[in-house]
Amino acid sequence: MTKKPNILYIMADQHRADYLACAGHPTLKTPNLDRLAAQGVRFSQAYVQAPVCGGSRMCSYTGRYAFSHGAYYNNYPLRIDEKTIGDYLRPEGYRVALVGKTHMRPDMETCERLGLDPESADGVLMRQCGFEPVERDDGLHPDQLVDPNLAYNRYLKEQGYEGDNPWHEYANAAEGENGELLSGWFLRNARRPARVKEEHSETAYMTDRAMDFIRETPDRPWCLHLSYIKPHWPYMAPAPYHSMYGPEDILEANRTHDEKADCNPVLAAFMQHEESLNFSKEEVRKTVIPTYMGLISQLDHHLGRMRRFLEEIGQAENTIILYTSDHGDYLGDHWLGEKDLFHDEIMQVPMIVYDPRPQANETRGRTIDDFVEAIDLAPSFLDWSGGEAQPHRLEGRSIAPLLQDRKPDDWRSAVFADSCFALRDARKDLGLEPDGARAFMVRTSHWKYMRFENQPPVLYDLQNDPKELKDLGGSNAHAGVRAEMDGLLFDWMRKRKLRTTVSDAELERRTGGAKSRGIYFGVW
Repeated sequence: MTKKPNILYIMADQHRADYLACAGHPTLKTPNLDRLAAQGVRFSQAYVQAPVCGGSRMCSYTGRYAFSHGAYYNNYPLRIDEKTIGDYLRPEGYRVALVGKTHMRPDMETCERLGLDPESADGVLMRQCGFEPVERDDGLHPDQLVDPNLAYNRYLKEQGYEGDNPWHEYANAAEGENGELLSGWFLRNARRPARVKEEHSETAYMTDRAMDFIRETPDRPWCLHLSYIKPHWPYMAPAPYHSMYGPEDILEANRTHDEKADCNPVLAAFMQHEESLNFSKEEVRKTVIPTYMGLISQLDHHLGRMRRFLEEIGQAENTIILYTSDHGDYLGDHWLGEKDLFHDEIMQVPMIVYDPRPQANETRGRTIDDFVEAIDLAPSFLDWSGGEAQPHRLEGRSIAPLLQDRKPDDWRSAVFADSCFALRDARKDLGLEPDGARAFMVRTSHWKYMRFENQPPVLYDLQNDPKELKDLGGSNAHAGVRAEMDGLLFDWMRKRKLRTTVSDAELERRTGGAKSRGIYFGVW
C-alpha cells in the first residue's frame, strides 16, 4: 500500500462488547466479525466516553471528552467550533462521508448569530457533524416525527410498501394473527418477524448505500462512516433473523437481589424507570434478547457482504476497517434497562481493527488487552492519513502503534467518562437541579469508580468482583481507595485540552521572542 488508505469506520448502535462469538459469547454467531478479528486485532478493553448515543458519538467524532466539548447527552448541540473527523481528514485529500446515524444536533443558534447559511457547503458540514451526508438517518421515525422526505421511506415505497411511514409500518412492525399492525415500539412484539423483507431492511439498505458511495469514489482516498441503526431498539428483526435464537441461547442476567437491597440512590432511581422494571422480568428478557442477537447476526452477514464487495472491486488491500459501537445495552443486567450509567455492560464496546498494510502483520489475530478509548479514533484516522498530529486539541491517542506492536511506555492505565442525566426522570426523583445531574467514571484494571454530584459514589473491586455486583461506595475500609479515585478524576480534569486555538508548536515558536518583535518589558 503506497497511497493513502481508505478508512471504513463502521459503528453499530447499542452493540455490547460481550455479544460477539470471538469475545466468548457461547451461542451468538458472528462469523464475519470473528474473521475480521482473526485477520486484524480485537481490543478487549475498549471504552466509550459517555453512556448514551449522542454524547458518546460526539466524543468519537471530535477525539475529545464530553467534559471538553460539552455535548454530553442526546440532542445537546455540539459547539460550532469543535473540529470533527472530516475537519482533520479533508485537508489530507480525503472525501469524508456518512451513511447512517450520528445523533448529532447542530449548534443552530451560533450558526444564526454568525450569519452562516445552513444550506451552504460549510453549513451542511456543520449540520452533519463534519461528514458529507450521503445518507443521514438516525433511525427514529415514529408517526408524529416522520420526515416526509426520508430517503429510506421513499425507497420502501418504491419497493411496494405502502403508507405514509413504512419505516414504522413495515421495517419496525410485525403482523398479528388477524393481520393487525403490531408496533416494534412495544417489547412484547420483538419475537415476531418484521413486515419488511430482509433485503429491504435498514441494515441491508444502509450497506447498499455505502457500496454506492464507494463505487462513486474510485480515484480519491475516502473515509466512510457506515453507522448502522441496529441492534438499537425498536427490537424488530426481519425473517429469518427474528427466530435464529431462542430463550435457551441467552445469557443469564448479571444481577443479584443484594444489589437492590443495598443500592446507591442514583442506581436505585434508574431501577425505577419503566425500561428497567420491564427488563427485570424474565419474560421480557426472553422475548427481546433473542431478537437483539438476531439483529447482530444480521449485521454480521452484511459486513461479510461489504468485505466481499471491497475484494471484488479491488479496494480490500487499500482499506482499513474499524468496527465498534457507541455503547452497550443493559438488557436487564443490574436490574436496569437501556443505558445512561457506567457499568461495563454499557461502557465497554467491541473494537476490531483490520489494517491490511504489512506494518500491521506483527499483531494479526491478537487480542490486545490495553485500554483504548473511543476518543482514540479521530487521532488514529489522522495518523493513518499522514496528517500532522494535533495534541493541543485531540485528547485521544493514535492506536496505530498498538497495531504495529510498538506500544508507547506511557500508554494509559485508566479510562474516563462523564455524562449528564438531567433529562431523565431519575434526576427529578432524586430532587436534583439540572446542574446537579453530572456523573463521572474512572476505571483502572483494579477499580471502577462512579462519582455523582450531591449523591454517594459507587466503587467496585474489579479483581474480586469483575461483574460489578457489590458496591463499596459506602465502605469505611475503602475510603482511601475512593480518595485515590477522586485524585485520578481531578488530575484528569486538570489536563483537558481547552487551549484549542493555539498549537503547542506555535507556543514553542513564540516563547521568548518578545524582544525580536520590538516588545521590551522590564528592561533597565
